[in-house]
Amino acid sequence: MEPYFPMNLLRGRLQRLTQQLPDLIEHLPDESLADAWKVLQPLYYDLYMLSAMQESMRTIRPGDAMTREEALRLLNLP
Repeated sequence: MEPYFPMNLLRGRLQRLTQQLPDLIEHLPDESLADAWKVLQPLYYDLYMLSAMQESMRTIRPGDAMTREEALRLLNLP
């Protein structure tokens, strides 16, 4: 079972971390930057995709998307 953390506690910790990140990054050697990017890259891309999906959910209207059948029909056109 995972420990329970109140959202306000997590939010505060993340805000403090993001405020300190620029200084921490400046002091890292180049090798450590590459290692850090390898660890953070999947999270970066996940957050990018999540924000894109959230934006599309806000802006998409009925009729903007194709059904599966419509997409397959379009793909099979000569």
